[in-house]
Formats: sequence, structure tokens, C-alpha cells
Amino acid sequence: MLNQNILALGKKRSTIREIFEFGNQRAKLVGRENIFDFSLGNPNVPAPDSVQHAVRDIINTKHPSAIHGYTSAQGSEDSRTAIAESLNARFGTDYSAKNLYLTLGAAASISLCFKALTASPADEFIVFAPFFPEYQVFIEHGAGAKCVVIPAQVQDFQINFEEFEKKLNPHTKGVVINSPNNPTGVVYSAETISRLSALLTTKSEEYGHPIFLISDEPYREIIFDGIEVPFIAPKYKNTLVCYSYSKSLSIPGERIGYVLVPNTVDDFGDVYAAICGAGRVLGYVCAPALFQQVIARCAADIADISIYEKNRNILFEGLTSMGYSCVKPEGAFYLFPKTLEENDQAFCERAKKYDLLLVHGTDFGAPGHMRIAYCVQTETVQRALPLFEKLAKEYGL
Repeated sequence: MLNQNILALGKKRSTIREIFEFGNQRAKLVGRENIFDFSLGNPNVPAPDSVQHAVRDIINTKHPSAIHGYTSAQGSEDSRTAIAESLNARFGTDYSAKNLYLTLGAAASISLCFKALTASPADEFIVFAPFFPEYQVFIEHGAGAKCVVIPAQVQDFQINFEEFEKKLNPHTKGVVINSPNNPTGVVYSAETISRLSALLTTKSEEYGHPIFLISDEPYREIIFDGIEVPFIAPKYKNTLVCYSYSKSLSIPGERIGYVLVPNTVDDFGDVYAAICGAGRVLGYVCAPALFQQVIARCAADIADISIYEKNRNILFEGLTSMGYSCVKPEGAFYLFPKTLEENDQAFCERAKKYDLLLVHGTDFGAPGHMRIAYCVQTETVQRALPLFEKLAKEYGL
């Protein structure tokens, strides 16, 4: 007898992956150049030259056992030290190797946090819609806790504090934020972060236990228009930072990231040990050894994000001029416009006849919207605009 919940997850891919695979099959019929696939957040800009240089230098100068061998379960001390020093230089912090656990990307980082913090099936983790759909899978099936969704504040996609306060209770173990956000591209304002920190501090004291803030930050460096992304950890003491180099260094397939456990966290030693224990349980030990060394050399580097900003501008200005309604993204590489009918799934199905592959907002907890991942060639964005216009005309725009 198999675990039926896990079996169901294995038989049905996420909506994003289903659309991506549909695009692969459709491309065989009409040609890849005729598929406008905006489904998957797969960075299309090249990794910085420093990444290529680091890979070549490591391979050419080190013994294979020093490249491909096991490291400590939490990552090599040298790599963790280099990352900590990079964070300290940027944010004025005082981290060291002991604050970091290296992982297979942000998904592993977040999963470790949920697993480490869950003590009972009654424990709850709050997520703010719209949110990355796999959070719910990680919380409910990975950690065995409860996922509580706060409805979206659709006028600006900042936190819906009125609904949030209603859901906070003594069972709340953690709160997840993602800024810049997937799927909206919105950056939480300094005011939002300040209000969130104050509220969590008050409620932690009231309930007699810390409420952990899990900050999912793979898009931290992908920001536009001079916007600043507040570094959360110094602003709320019980913050755990989950990070991936997939987007900043444009190396998603290498699966490398970290969990940061700041010294300020209550019972720091036990929390860090619980992260290590979760790594044992889930098998997330010894992140890819070659890329531990690569990120140690490239932790402060960023891929050329100007391409994303250009794509954002073309797409946002083009769609809004046609009558689509959308909050302007300040970061990441997603647009999250309203669909032109209430049924967002039906709208995205209709878009397929133009080979526009879009992800409906229902999966992100925000029905009536669609996610457009514009981490594609600029030419693809430009060629897609007439198709979006044809689609809009079907709705009388």
C-alpha cells in the first residue's frame, strides 16, 4: 500500500509544470519559435562571467576529490564563511559560518525550516496570497503542519493586515514572506515590514513563544527603478532567511542556496541544530560540492538583470495600453495582471489557441489573475503582444 497523498502528488504535476510540458509537446507540432511560453520562472540571461571562470579554475587547478567529494553536511566551512562575509559587507551584519546551512536551492531551504519548526500537527504556518503554490505542499505533506492562507490585498499586493490579525493564534508557528514576490513582482514596503515585525513581536510575547518569520528571498537582487528591498533579518529577531542563487546568478539547474539562522533567533543553538536534523530527515545534506566552491567566489555577483527590466517595461506598457489591469512589478520577473473574465482558468485555456502559455492565479491563491513569467527573450515578448491584443479583442477591449 502506498502513501495515497504522495501518490496523488506524483501523478499530477504542478499547474506550472503541466503548462510547461504542454508547451514542449505543442512545440513539436508548430515549432518552438511559435510557442510563447510564459509558464516557468526559468532565468534566460547568462550567468555572470565570474561563474564560468570559477568553474573552469576550480576544475583545472584542484584535485577531483577536492571538487566532487563530500563536504560537511551543512556545507564546507570555507564556503559558509565566504557567504557570511559577503552578507556582512552588504548589510552590516555579523554572521559567520555557524549561521549558515547550505542547501539544494530555496525549495530545500524552506522545506527544512517547516520541518525543523513543526512540533505538532496543530502547528500552523501562515502564507500571504498570492504565494508560490509549493509552500502548501511543503507545509502540509513535507512537515505535516497546517497551511493558513491570508487573502490577497489586490490593489497593491502588500499584506492584508486585517485578515492576517484574525488568523494569528497560539498555534501559529511561522509566517512566510516572499519579497520581491512570485507571482506579482511586488516588493514589500519598509512600512509593511515594520508593521509586520511589530505585530509578530507583540503576538510572540502574548503567546509565550516565538513566531518565526521565514523570508523566502531568491529574487532579492532582481529589482528595478532604484527600489530597495529591506533585508529582513535585522528588523525581526526570529527571522530565518531562505535564499537561492538560481535567480541572482542565473544557475537554477545547479540547485544551490542556504538557510540563514541569525544569532538573534531565540534558542539559536537548538534552532540551528533542528535545521541540521531536518536535513538528515529529508536527505538535504552536503549541497553540490562544486557549486559550494563557486558561490564562495561569486556570492556578491549578479547576472545582467537589465534584460528583465526591459522585458517588464515592454510587457507592462503594452498590456496596460490594451486594457489589461496590472500592479506594476518592482522586482523578480513576473507580471500578475487581472484576467479578462472572472474564471482565470478558462481565460488561460482560451489563450492557448494563440499559443500563449500563462498560469492562472487560482493556483497562487488569487483567482481572477494570471502569472506571466517574462524571463524569456525580448523578441518573444515583442512578438507576443499582438497575440495578447487579439485575445483582448475577444473580450471587447
